[in-house]
Amino acid sequence: MTETAVSITHLPEVTARRGVWPALRRRPLFWISLVLLAVLALIALVPQVFAGLFGQPDPRACFLADSAQPPSPEHVFGTDLQGCDIYANVIYGTSSSLFIGLVTTALALSVAMVVGTIAGYYGGIADTVVSRLTDIFLGFPFILGAIIVLNSVGTPTPAVVALVLAAFSWPTLARLVRGSVRAVRRTDYVQAARALGIGDAGILWRHVLPNAIGPVLAITATMVGSVIVAEATLTFLGVGLRSPSISWGLQLANAQSYLAGSPHMLLFPALFLSVTVLALITLGDILRDALDPKGRTS
Repeated sequence: MTETAVSITHLPEVTARRGVWPALRRRPLFWISLVLLAVLALIALVPQVFAGLFGQPDPRACFLADSAQPPSPEHVFGTDLQGCDIYANVIYGTSSSLFIGLVTTALALSVAMVVGTIAGYYGGIADTVVSRLTDIFLGFPFILGAIIVLNSVGTPTPAVVALVLAAFSWPTLARLVRGSVRAVRRTDYVQAARALGIGDAGILWRHVLPNAIGPVLAITATMVGSVIVAEATLTFLGVGLRSPSISWGLQLANAQSYLAGSPHMLLFPALFLSVTVLALITLGDILRDALDPKGRTS
């Protein structure tokens, strides 16, 4: 009886390790998304290296005589209204956008894992409190809430924007964690572990969280893209990052009035933003399919 129970407790982890990677590695879109995101991460880490490849390496080296120039060998993406090199600004803007997306998601996921796990595993009063708290946050429009808070903090920095977005992002993840933990809590291998006398901490750490985190991580990858779009939207509306910060949202905001005469000012930051978000959403969808046993093909 004991040997059977022990083998049951380890079955899901073994199955997951054997099934997820084969499901991922045979998907071309997984590798394409991964390579794109790896390149963008490298750009964010060492923007000075990539900015120096083409045109002006300094995004703040602006010359009014070159105002709104179209793409040319000297400025491959052209220049903006102040004569700043758009390519250099797009490269340096990658750091701010990815920083906000990743930090916001990490903060929101950390809060969601704690409150969602408590609510899903223990239930009762803890579940009721967490459910009502998430209802309050979800009942408040995300963008409107961020606008109100950011308008009251003076000049927002990337860290401040990430913190504000995380404050309004965690409830959705918390509900996902709660539902995933509740589903895992009822499984036979968790009941077998409890019958063996393993405490709540051991069950949570060894059995519940490893098997509940998969679907949440798939949604989290998609959320990074949504946060980047939210930051660009807030900046476009004038309540996000402001000069001298550099971000794709700022470039889009500055270019909106010159679309007819200088479309290149909008095109290139929008292209980088779209590719990043598309890669993140695609990766999230592929992870979700791979982590769902029903979605795998043998």
